[in-house]
Amino acid sequence: MSQILARDLKLETVKRLKARAKRHNRSLQGEVKMILEEAAAVPVLSMEEARTAARRIRANLAGRTFSDSADLIREDRER
Repeated sequence: MSQILARDLKLETVKRLKARAKRHNRSLQGEVKMILEEAAAVPVLSMEEARTAARRIRANLAGRTFSDSADLIREDRER
């Protein structure tokens, strides 16, 4: 296995990572490893692939009507 050393992290970043690790019942190292593995697993799309995906999503949503989210938020706030 390879190793990575991350230097000069902000104290606030380390505190957040420790809190996140605690929530997930992992060590700091285990949490950082999981974050990096998940990030590396996400495929990187080229601009053309991203455009094709956007066109496909737009085509799937074509003809549908959607409510105004501002109205829903306002309604929720008034409760």
